[in-house]
Amino acid sequence: MLPLLGGCLPHYTLNGASIDYGIYKTIHVSEFPIRAALVYPPLQQTFENELLDYITRNTRLQTTDGPSDLQMEGEITGYNLTPQAVTEDAYASKTRLTITVRLKYTNNKQENKDVDQTFSAYRDFDSSQMLTEVQDQLCQEISKELVQLIFNATLGDW
Repeated sequence: MLPLLGGCLPHYTLNGASIDYGIYKTIHVSEFPIRAALVYPPLQQTFENELLDYITRNTRLQTTDGPSDLQMEGEITGYNLTPQAVTEDAYASKTRLTITVRLKYTNNKQENKDVDQTFSAYRDFDSSQMLTEVQDQLCQEISKELVQLIFNATLGDW
């Protein structure tokens, strides 16, 4: 005789989400204002859109503007350029763009699942290129990586 499993079981998907949809139905994602010394205005919208799209594609949670089971808020705290791979003539052949995001994730059903953490990701580009030439593409790529890191640390429950 097989025992019957009762109660709520987590729902696992191939993307790593482990959400019990019997408990969690809604999520509120606040704006992520840019608080970095160097500001690239389109970055905020790029990051927020990527985060919302990823949550929508990979969970069954409803996004809401009001009270919710889960909340994500934060700010973009870093947008930095640093020289990399210095050549023998003391010039950098690569430049690194690093974006840092501080996230406060609140689980209104289980306090021990809250996350307050900083995430960062970067991409290197050839120093012969102007930042304005590659900025949009780099911001998109870095935002995708940041969103995956954030998802894994919160909704993925890794």
